[in-house]
Amino acid sequence: MDDERAAWLALAMVPGIGPVRLQTLLATCHTPLGAHSAPFEFLCTLPGFSRAAASAVKQTTPLAGRTLLEQAERHGARVFASFDPDFPELLRHIPDPPPVLFARGNLELLSRPAAAVVGSRDHSAYGASVCRMVAAESADAGVVVVSGMARGLDAVAHGAALDAAGGTIGVLGNGLGVVYPAANRGLYQRVVEHGLLLTEFPPGERPHAGSFPRRNRIISGLARATVVIEAAAGSGALITAGAALEQGREVLAVPGPITSPSSVGCNRLIRDGATPLLETADLLQLYPEVERPLPRAPVELPSDRRLPETLSPEEREVAVLIGNEVVALDDLAARAGLRVEKLLAVLCGLEIAGVVEQRAGRNFCRV
Repeated sequence: MDDERAAWLALAMVPGIGPVRLQTLLATCHTPLGAHSAPFEFLCTLPGFSRAAASAVKQTTPLAGRTLLEQAERHGARVFASFDPDFPELLRHIPDPPPVLFARGNLELLSRPAAAVVGSRDHSAYGASVCRMVAAESADAGVVVVSGMARGLDAVAHGAALDAAGGTIGVLGNGLGVVYPAANRGLYQRVVEHGLLLTEFPPGERPHAGSFPRRNRIISGLARATVVIEAAAGSGALITAGAALEQGREVLAVPGPITSPSSVGCNRLIRDGATPLLETADLLQLYPEVERPLPRAPVELPSDRRLPETLSPEEREVAVLIGNEVVALDDLAARAGLRVEKLLAVLCGLEIAGVVEQRAGRNFCRV
């Protein structure tokens, strides 16, 4: 099977040979190795195959796939071909299934019920609070939290699931071994150790503009339901919601103020028929096989009353903006509207006051 997997992997990486052509090759040639050995003129007769497509197939060899398998092994990753019996079942049935997956971490998570929890990179404190609640309560119930390892609410969802000692799957828009964004390096390592990283891109491949919509269809494809926490108009989270609808999956959205730009996408989803999520139970009712946890107490954001009286107004504002999250320096600067140099001076004062601490990778959190 390793030879067949290598042959399939080589075919899957050929530019322009998508899932439909790959399935045609497998159906007519019976095995990936058979596809490699098929004569050029025979390939030209297959449905959907031009001479250029047939030529591209003939220009690759199983050796290219073997090289990728060796790279995956160096990253401690498992390679799933779409014909493997343990390929994620829900992904088999989406319109554009990935022919190959690279997975690193706890593979058992792929067999458990999952929900996608997604949202904007630029979010409000309300969005972060709701995201933590939904992800943590879902993880408590035994539902695996799937998200996209991006800045903002994706990172909040993964972190909350891990903090609740639950399962999480991070779907990458790049290959294993590439940490993007760099501020999520600590989260990347946590997911490797306690969750699962998953991608259709080969090890070492950098992200590009087209890779994130492709990632998003896998996020929704792994899940029975997709929850959109906050999404501005044009947010990538809405692409994930659209993919979920195309795949015939449930979509839930968290309502927000009609004056809030970060809630425009969610409110429109609800107007157009998405289920409003008012509590985590609205999501968990779609998972009758899991045990409903007792409702958690609402997550409180740090308030001014908890902060030392000696803080300056600027220090107080930054402390409140950090909330209960681990926040990257650049993200915090954008929220606070401060230059990084000025923000570092404010954070230094907060560290001296014992209010915040710095983590690896210039990330900050409340003590």
